Amino acid sequence: MNMKKFFSNKYFRYGLFVIGGILLGWLFFHTPRKDSVPQEETVQSDQATLWTCAMHPQIRMPEPGKCPICGMDLIPLNRSNAEIDPAALHLTKEAAQLANVMTSEVTRQKPVKEVRLYGKVQADERLLQSQVSHIPGRIEKLLVNFTGETVQKGQTLAVLYSPELVTAQQELLEAAKTRQIQPEIYEAAKEKLRQWKLPETQILSIENSGNIQYNVDVVSNTTGVVTSRRVNNGDYIGQGSVLFEVADLSRVWVLFDAYESDIQFLRNGDNLEFTVQALPGIKFTGHIAFIDPVIDPVTRVAKVRVETGNQSGKLKPEMFVTGNVKARLDEFRNMLVIPKSAVLWTGTRSIVYVKLAGTEEPVFKIREIGLGPMLGNSFVVTEGLTEGEEIVTQGTFSVDAAAQLEGKPSMMNPTGGKVSTGHDHDGTGNQGMDIPGDIIKSNSNAENEHAGHNTTQKSVKMSVPMDFTMQLNTVFDQYIVLKDAFVQGNVKEVKQTAQKFEQILANVNMKLLTGDAHKQWMDISGKLDNLIIQISSSSDIEGQRKAFSDFSDVFFKAIKTFGLMDKTAYYQFCPMAFQDKGAYWLSTTNEIRNPYFGDKMLTCGETKETLDY
Repeated sequence: MNMKKFFSNKYFRYGLFVIGGILLGWLFFHTPRKDSVPQEETVQSDQATLWTCAMHPQIRMPEPGKCPICGMDLIPLNRSNAEIDPAALHLTKEAAQLANVMTSEVTRQKPVKEVRLYGKVQADERLLQSQVSHIPGRIEKLLVNFTGETVQKGQTLAVLYSPELVTAQQELLEAAKTRQIQPEIYEAAKEKLRQWKLPETQILSIENSGNIQYNVDVVSNTTGVVTSRRVNNGDYIGQGSVLFEVADLSRVWVLFDAYESDIQFLRNGDNLEFTVQALPGIKFTGHIAFIDPVIDPVTRVAKVRVETGNQSGKLKPEMFVTGNVKARLDEFRNMLVIPKSAVLWTGTRSIVYVKLAGTEEPVFKIREIGLGPMLGNSFVVTEGLTEGEEIVTQGTFSVDAAAQLEGKPSMMNPTGGKVSTGHDHDGTGNQGMDIPGDIIKSNSNAENEHAGHNTTQKSVKMSVPMDFTMQLNTVFDQYIVLKDAFVQGNVKEVKQTAQKFEQILANVNMKLLTGDAHKQWMDISGKLDNLIIQISSSSDIEGQRKAFSDFSDVFFKAIKTFGLMDKTAYYQFCPMAFQDKGAYWLSTTNEIRNPYFGDKMLTCGETKETLDY
């Protein structure tokens, strides 16, 4: 074929055109595969240059791998959240979920404070009656022979022979013969019998029959229970002598002890709900009818009275009761209220963790706040928070622990700093984290607690829930009442105070503690229970004081271990107690009031240590 003719053929030209179009399309629309991979890796590298652990957010690694602590796979760290605030703690969503961290908004509420009170059932003083004899004479027969017996109004209590009554009846019969001539003498004879409480019908019967009654009945003037018997058969009694004490228990008083710090929250008319230790499962209600205007100088409490019906007779005098008042706090109306679980308390500072706004993942920052009254399971906030802010309300300890591990500001380390991983680097014996210098110094002074040095310490103590600290405060308050009873040296008062102490110790909820704290309180509370029973069951003041000395030593250990709230305790020592062996006790003042000698050597002793919380 002629080549010139072949290239000029139209089919050949069409084929070249198609091949050229295919080649141009490949050049314009095809992107090499090898070029796309580096570009994608560059974008991903820019977005996630750091890797962290969901359980240990303090871990920062430049590349993916395993957590060096727990072995979990590392996850990418969001750089925008990691650099918001150097003092803030960043947790991943997975870490917050695993630690069960929950938050809630701060809101304004109507504050209601729950005040817990302890007391006893007592007879209504207005319903107590003394059954007396209005006629002098000799008791021929007692018809009520023991205390606790129930009597009815008008019931005969005793039969009395009275020579004076016989003479008075004879005078009446003689005067009746001459009443027309000498009516004044007749009326005077009748009036004498009336003064002896003989009813008019009985006087008329004597006059009409002319028979003298040698015995007279002493009848009850009320319905109730005999609480005291003062006489026996054959006793001669004078006019007005008391035979029996009778209490009407259809209504009773419930008298509660209110500490000075609680009185401000109580008002007459407040509703009070109470339970009785001997009647579990039954709740009683009443209204505060009276608040004692004077503080008892020995017990440092005021009596709060509730009046209640007792037709069933279930409430018996001297029963132990526990009351609860929900007091309205008008002065704190419409203030911020937060759950108690949100607050970490160090003894001098109250802190919360605030969630920072505008972050994709949880970021928390510590903040010190001011607290008002405690309202059961919540607190009034006086300063440090604003309405609408979000705070940690569950898992607060977990957040604080993570902050300590990362060296962020935390509860026990306000300024932040390096965290130790469990080795003793400084030679102080403190492991696990760096402890502020003032606390280490306090710990080193502990060896001087029995060496005669007067030191003021902010003691190293275990971190425990605030609920438990408040209960320990109540135990401390009752300890001071017991100590003051020993100062007075009254065995009966010591026994009664110790019996109340038994109930308060039993009400401490050890379920609030876990781990080592729970074990330590179990050991301490067991010793305290045994010693307080020794005090309450003994009638020997010296034996009671010896048990109180041992009790004080154990309770001092409890305070050193768990701490108190907003209190100062003075640990004092008397070198002359128990034949110069010496003994310690705790006080709320630096003034010496010796519980081992009382008035004999009231000021013997000195303060060895001051614990300020």
